[in-house]
Order: sequence, then structure tokens, then C-alpha cells
Amino acid sequence: MSGNVIFETPRLLAQMWEDGDANLVHDLHSTIETTRYMSGAAPWSHEKAEERLRSYLTEQARDGTTKYKILSREDGRYIGRAGISLFHTGEYELGYAFYAREWGKGYATEIAASLADWFFARGIAPHIVAFTHQDNLVSQHILKKIGMRERGPIFIEGIQGVEFEMTAAMRQAVT
Repeated sequence: MSGNVIFETPRLLAQMWEDGDANLVHDLHSTIETTRYMSGAAPWSHEKAEERLRSYLTEQARDGTTKYKILSREDGRYIGRAGISLFHTGEYELGYAFYAREWGKGYATEIAASLADWFFARGIAPHIVAFTHQDNLVSQHILKKIGMRERGPIFIEGIQGVEFEMTAAMRQAVT
């Protein structure tokens, strides 16, 4: 496993991307399963994956946080991406996406909780937000489970979603 490890959970590694990782981003988001609840609701082009990889590298350099490459500690396989990025509102947004074959294993809850702990321990901002498509009930459950509170409906690029928020105190209340 090459690259810089940002943090670890019992089963996962959050690692910084490398220049050649656009193929990983593209492969993850090349199916409707992993994109149906995202803006555009369509598989990503290789160009979009390249652009997102560049944005991850830029965000990390500028903000000290981004969406990271997530690997299994057991065997080093790439299973998805997750992290906290600066949203255009000026708030930091938690997000994650995993291959469909990895769903139901608790990885999203594990990484989301660890990301919140890592973020607040670093004192980057006093709160974070997260968004889900209105029909993505699994992610809504995960966000509530880690201590996020529903803030209300939100429209992002014309798609209705649900917005959540969390402060460090809210996170501490569930740990």
C-alpha cells in the first residue's frame, strides 16, 4: 500500500490520493448503483473522475482535508472514497461512496464516525454538514447513527435532498 495514510479505523485506511488514481475514482463511479443518489444520477466519465481527483488534491493542499481513498486494512483493496470537503457554502461537508459489493458491511458507519472524530480533533471547523438524496434512507440512518441531526430539505443542482449537521458536542454525545 503506497501513499500517505491520513488515519485508520479498525478495518479501514483513509489514504491520500496519488496522481494516477483517476482510474480508481472512475471505476467506483462507473455504475448507476454508486451514482444514482448523486448530482447527475449517472455514471461518471473518465474526464469527470480526473477533475474530481484534481479537486481532491487541491482541497487537501488548501484546506487540510478532502475526500480520501479508502482501503481495506485486511488486504489493501480499494473499496471507496470518503472524507470531509469544503462545500461552496463555506461549511465542511462529510461524504462517502463505496462499491456496491461492499455495502452492508458497516464500512460507511465506521468511516463516517471516524471522519467526524478526526475532523473535530483537528479543530478545522466547529461543525460539519452532510447531504443525502431524499430517497437514500440508508445514508440518512447512518448519519443519524453517528450523531448528526437533520437540518431540513435542501436542493442541490435541482435534486431534493436532506441536509444534516453535527457539532463536536453532538458527536461526543454519542461516543
